[in-house]
Parts: sequence; structure tokens; C-alpha cells
Amino acid sequence: MMLPADVVILVCLVYVLILFAVAFAGDRRARKDQGGWLSSPLVYTLSISIYCTSWTFFGAVGSAARNGLEFVTIYLGPTIVFVGWWVFLRKLVTIGRIHHTTSIADLISARFGKNPVLGALVTVVALVATAPYIALQLKALTASYQVITFHAGAVTAANIPLAPDYSTAFWVAAGLCVFSIVFGVRNIDVNERHQGVVAAIALEAVVKLVALLVVGVWVVSSVGNLPAGAFAHAPVSLLDPEDTFGTRWVTLCFLAGAAVICLPRQFQVTVVENSSESQLCTASWLFPAYLFLICLFVVPIALAGLGRLPAGSNPDLFVLTLPLSAGQETIAMLAFLGGFSSATSMVIVSSIALSTMISNHLVMPLALRFSLVPEASAQMMRSFILGARRASIVFIILLGFLYFRLSGTSEALAAIGLISFCGVAQFLPSLVGGLYWRRATERGAIAGIAAGFAVWLYALFLPSFGDSFVMSATMIRDGPWGLEWLRPHALFGLDRFDSLVHAVIWSMLANVTLFVGVSMATEPTPLARYQSRLFIDVFRRQTEGEISVIRRIARVAELRQIADRVLGTSEALALFPAGTTRDPHAVASDDLISQVEHRLGASVGAATARALVSSVVSSESISVDELRRLADETEQIRAYSAELERNSRQLEAAAAELTRANARLREIDTQKDDFLSHVSHEVRTPMTSIRSFSDILLSNPDLPAADMDRYLRIIQNESLRLTRLLDGILDLNRLENGALGWDSRPFDPEAALDRAMESCEALAQAAHVAMRRRARATKAVVDGDEDRLAQVFINLISNAIRYNTSASPQVTVTTALRKGVYEARIADNGPGIPEGERERIFAKFARGPMPRQVGAGLGLAISRQIVERFGGTLDLASPASGGAEFVLTIPLHQNPPARRPS
Repeated sequence: MMLPADVVILVCLVYVLILFAVAFAGDRRARKDQGGWLSSPLVYTLSISIYCTSWTFFGAVGSAARNGLEFVTIYLGPTIVFVGWWVFLRKLVTIGRIHHTTSIADLISARFGKNPVLGALVTVVALVATAPYIALQLKALTASYQVITFHAGAVTAANIPLAPDYSTAFWVAAGLCVFSIVFGVRNIDVNERHQGVVAAIALEAVVKLVALLVVGVWVVSSVGNLPAGAFAHAPVSLLDPEDTFGTRWVTLCFLAGAAVICLPRQFQVTVVENSSESQLCTASWLFPAYLFLICLFVVPIALAGLGRLPAGSNPDLFVLTLPLSAGQETIAMLAFLGGFSSATSMVIVSSIALSTMISNHLVMPLALRFSLVPEASAQMMRSFILGARRASIVFIILLGFLYFRLSGTSEALAAIGLISFCGVAQFLPSLVGGLYWRRATERGAIAGIAAGFAVWLYALFLPSFGDSFVMSATMIRDGPWGLEWLRPHALFGLDRFDSLVHAVIWSMLANVTLFVGVSMATEPTPLARYQSRLFIDVFRRQTEGEISVIRRIARVAELRQIADRVLGTSEALALFPAGTTRDPHAVASDDLISQVEHRLGASVGAATARALVSSVVSSESISVDELRRLADETEQIRAYSAELERNSRQLEAAAAELTRANARLREIDTQKDDFLSHVSHEVRTPMTSIRSFSDILLSNPDLPAADMDRYLRIIQNESLRLTRLLDGILDLNRLENGALGWDSRPFDPEAALDRAMESCEALAQAAHVAMRRRARATKAVVDGDEDRLAQVFINLISNAIRYNTSASPQVTVTTALRKGVYEARIADNGPGIPEGERERIFAKFARGPMPRQVGAGLGLAISRQIVERFGGTLDLASPASGGAEFVLTIPLHQNPPARRPS
């Protein structure tokens, strides 16, 4: 059974005319009432179903017949994304809507500082990765046309190898070019949604769904009693799917999920064509439901084809050959239209999306660089941009046709589609990282995408041509120059996976590793920091408004000239306040410059718009301090909890204050207990000695004079120690309460330091510690008590001597004047003080480890209190050479202003 070729062509032409009419009507309605029902969530969701191409329509059945339930992964991946990753999709769509994003290349380049190199790289990768997918559609269309019009019958045609019909593929490609140009490139503002095209795509979505459901229902009702042979020839994975759920299953789910985000056509319909969040809310459940209906009858059709059709029949064409084998011409024609719709809608939207990317990120930057952009009039400028996009559409579809011509005829539809999926998956790390990781840099994104793309080219894309293009069969089998570890399908000896899984593993590993590694090793540019804040904190920006950190200077007249050239006079006039363009020397505000750049970006992309505006900007600066403040981690945390804080800020503040007060009370109580414990211990030790030796003296009146003298000296020393302890406690208490007063007068702190070093000289000699004096501050004068400062210096120097346990101990003293303060540094080359102990050593009774001599542990606490009474600070630093270094700073004496003579 076959269909007449003229009937098939006539039906296709009528169908195309209907699509033209729908697209015209959609455009006209959109201009009248800004969309109306065309902006409904239903139409939006149906446009997203462009994901279901001829691969899905024809190839899913073929995949089920060959590999069993593996075909489910192509639907499961997008379902997981739309249901489980809805938060990510919401953020992505919101960013696209706010920033008037024109493509995935525009979004990624804008996130990383509007980097033109990154935008061009993403465009090239997308172009090369989409070529196999366009070829797949041409292959499916021509193969299905050949089968249903074959003179010996469709069943016979599907059972014999047919040479590809390149002539038919060429004319189909030409027709798709015309449709894409007429409805996809009518103006240069790509952010004005293509609602006519979307309406036509939505109609095609309904047609392909109805066609597949009709074929499925007919198969189940009319061919339901399948012979046992159908199950006998069915793949093992279809009847016993235990071996299906392995590494390849997970890989295919990942690729399908990545593709529904990263494919240029999917980004176009999901992000660029989105007009409200309600559309995405509906799509989050309706699109998975659509996918479920699409795949509902895949298995029954596959089983029916295996059971009813001759062995060796092409399973990719079961949807067509089953109805024709039973004489169901109408159902077969409807099935052909379903496949026709699936293929044409994909090619149309892909070419529109890619033409925008090529124009904005390849053609325009090169034209600006080499001064090829016409400047005579705004109309010539707009014609140049439109011409570039129309030429790009022809080039894109021609590239797909060339891939189809060069790649041969042996590949199944599913295999060709997966090559594209792996290619566009290289955008995912930079896309997700850019929306959530502030530290990601443009160099990291470029390195990651370039590395992943290179591995994909070598390991999967080029080998897909067989030995007909670039790579010979010997090179694919044995590796270049016979190096087996460089075999495209077994890099570095990894040969346990099939070619697809192998390519995904190595390309994504290279991509993610370089993206993260280079980002950690480089710093983002100030503009990239600013853009990261706008993208990552997009929802907070909506509620709090934007804080501009870019300062630019440009003349209003020059800005107006650029806007006129790109946007046209009437639209440009609306951007500039009345009267601002009359003065040729008037300077534009930062807001006006940003507004013009923002509006230009909707027409030529963010990177090109920045280049255009930068050509008339005479000065540009970015506040790095403000950027760092905006990028602080506290800001990041607050960004995600802004709404909750706004409703409960007062209550949380009160609770936090009570918590802090309670914690402080507990801390004070603990300190009190520790203080009493330390005091008791310190007092008990000398008292025990005094009591013990006094008991000996009282009970032994006949002791030798030498022993009696020695015991009395011990009692005296312990009494002095006890006195010093009590004096220290009293001094510390008075310092803390502000009750210890002294006569404050100007003096030279160097004199106090010299006295302290002289006092500690004997202690240093006894401990064999070398004391060195390096830089000295001259003419320093501070206010306070010289004796108290000397006491501080003695304590710091003596501690440095006691706690220095190195083989060649030394203590270095350095002083200097810095920005109105006197600074003294006492450093040693000892073992240093651990990070967690640096603040504890300033507490009462705290001692460092292994002292040469034991003290009460009050010296540093008293010293800090004294320095703070001077208005200064006493802290601990860690010198690069090791050891410990105490840093003391005291404000210099301020001379009163001289009185004027009366």
C-alpha cells in the first residue's frame, strides 16, 4: 500500500498554507491587543512541546523496538526538570524577562560581564551541536516521504535500504528557510515575541499529538491481539527491563534534562517567549502531561510493528507502515503530517533562535570591529541587522543539510539526536553555576565550555561521520598515529561504556573541572561581579530595586545617534526626556545610559549593546568597594530571606537580643566561677607554703640557723607573691571599673620602652634569649602614664622571653608611627600561639603552654586594660616567619590649636 506522491505534496502544501494563515493571524492579533489568548499558558506550554521532534514521533518507536524502555529517558529527563527543578526554571525565566534576554548565548555572556568572547563561543557550540538535529529532521522527513510514496508499497520500502533523497531534502530545507525568514525575522527587536510563530507551533503540537494518539488507539483496538511472534522478537529490555536501568539510563536522563534547558530552540520558547510567571506555573505540570500522552502508545506500536511487519523492517517508520499495511490511508496520512509537524516546527524555531545568536554574537561584533556597520541612516543599520539574520537562517539550515549529506545513512534517528543533546549539555555547568555561584568567572566559563566542546567534537561528533569526513576508520579504531589511549571512543583506556556515555563522561568532566578550577584561580571583573549580583539576587532586586555601581560619562547627542540607528527615530525619541537632546554638550545620567543599553540589548544582545554604548562613553568606572559589599556572604543570605525578615524583623531582633543577653549572663557566670576557682588556687599555693614552713619553725625551735633563714626567706617570698597577686587582682578590678586613675600627661613612649627593655635584660640573659631592637619611632608623643605603659612593655617582653622555646631564641622589638598612632611590635621566634587560643590568652589567669616561669596569668589581661585606657589596642598577630607577635597601638598626642594674638 502506498500514497500518491502528488496527494502527499498537495496535503503538505495545504497544511503549510494553514500554518501561514495561523502565523499571520497570530501576528495581527498580537499587534492589536498584545497577544490576548496567544499569551495564554496553554499556548505557551504547547510551544514548549517543540521538544518533541520527528525523533520523538518516529524515533521513539524505533528506540523501543531496538532498545526497549530506554526511550522513556527522553521524556523522563524533561519531566524531572519541569517538576523537580521548577525553582531553577522560575529563576531562569525571570532573569530572561527582566533583562530582555535574546538567547542562551546572550544570557550566559551577560551573566559573566557581557563578555563578547563567551557569547561567540556559546554561539559556535550551539550552531555545531544543532546541525545534527536539523539533519535528523531532514532525514526523518525524506525517509517518511520515500516510504509512503514508494511504488512497490510502504512495507516493502521499509524493508529495503533506500538511498537518501537529497533532492527532496533540499527543497524541504528551502521551504523551511522561507517560512522562518517570513515569520521569524520581521523586525530586529528579538524580544518582541514571535507570537505568530508560537501560534503556528502550538497548532503543530496539537497535530502531532492527535496523530500519534490516533495511530496508538487504532493499533490497540485493531491490532490488539498480537501474535506470540511479536513478543518473541521484542528486545529483552522491553520484556525484562532489569538491565535497562544502568549507567546509560542515567546518562540519557541527564542529557534529556539538560537539552530541555540548553537547546537554543527550547531556550527560545521557554525563556525568550515567556511573558509571565503564570505561564511557567501551568507548564510545570501540563508539559509533563503532554509528554506522557506522547509516549503512551510507543510500546504498543513497537510491539505491533515487530509482530505484524516483516522481519528487518525499519522500526523508525512503524508509525507509518503499520497503518499502510492495513490499508488505513487516512491514518497513515495523518501520521505523516504529525511527523511533518514535528520536524518543521523544530527547524523553524531552531533557525530563528540561532540566527539571533549569530547576528548578535558573531556578525555584529565583527562588523563593529572592522567598521562594516552602515552609518548613513537608521534604515540601513536595521536592514543590515535583518539581512544578517536572514542570511544566518539560510546558513543554519544549509549546515544541517550538509551534515545530512555527509553523515551517511546508517545511524538511527535516536542516535543522531543524542549527539546534539551531548553538545548543548556543555552549557549547563556555566548556566547553573552562573545563576547560583558568585565566585564563577568568565574565564572559568570560557575554559569549561571550550574544553567540553573540544572533547565532544573529538569523541562523538566527528566520529559520527564515519570515515567520510575528517576521521578515517583506522583513526577511529586505533587512535591517531596508532595511540590507543587517544581512540575517540576509548579515551585514556576507558572502553567499558558505549560511545555516547563515554563522550558525556569525558566532556562533562573536562567542562566542570576547568569551570570550577579556573574560576577559583581567577578573579571576576568588576562588571562580572555586578552582573552576578543582578542575576543571583534577581528576586531581591525586584523588591528592593537596583543599586547602580557603574559610573559612565557620555553625551546625550551621541547616545541618541546610536539609538536612532538601531531602534529607529520614533522609538529612540521615547527613551530621551524632552529637551535633553537640544544641547549638543549635555551629559547623560547613569540611569539614561543604562536604559539605552538595556533597550539596545533587546535588539542586538547584551554584549553588542555594551560595545555600541562603550563607543561613545568617554569615561567608565565601577566602585569595587560597593561591589564587594554587595557580594558579601551576608548579603547572599539576606537575599533569600528578605520577605521573611520584612514580616518578622522586630520579633526576631527582640528574640536575638534576649538570646545574646542570656548568653552573656551565662558567660559572666562562667567567668565568675572560673575567676573564683583561679583565685582560690593561686592564693592556696603560697598560703600552703607559708603555713607549712611556719609550722616547721614553730615546732622545731632548735633548727640550725641556716635552715631557719632559708625557711623564713621562703615564707617572705611567698608572702610577696601573694601580695603581688592581690595587687594584680585589685588593679584589674579598678581598671575594669574605671576606678584606677592616673595623671595623664604627654610623654615619649620610647622612653617607657627603653626602661622596659633594661628591666628585662637580666631575665633575657638568664634564659639565653637575644633581644634585638630594629626600627625606632622618632619624635613620638602620647598622652597617659609613662609608668603604666612601661608596665605593659615589661609584661609583653618578659612573656616573649619566658615562652620562647626555640633552639636559638630571640625577641625583636620594632616601633613606628602609622596614620596618627604609635605602633609597637614585640615578636619572638617561638612556637607561636594556636588560632583558637589567641583571644583566650587575654583572659584572666590564662597562660600559654610550657612557660619558663610560672605567673598568675593576669599580665596580659591587665596590659590590655591599660592600653585601652590609653585609647589604644593590644592584639596578637602571626608573623610570616612564625612565632608570636604582639601589636600595641596608641593614638598620638594631639597638639591644641595655637591661639591667635589678641
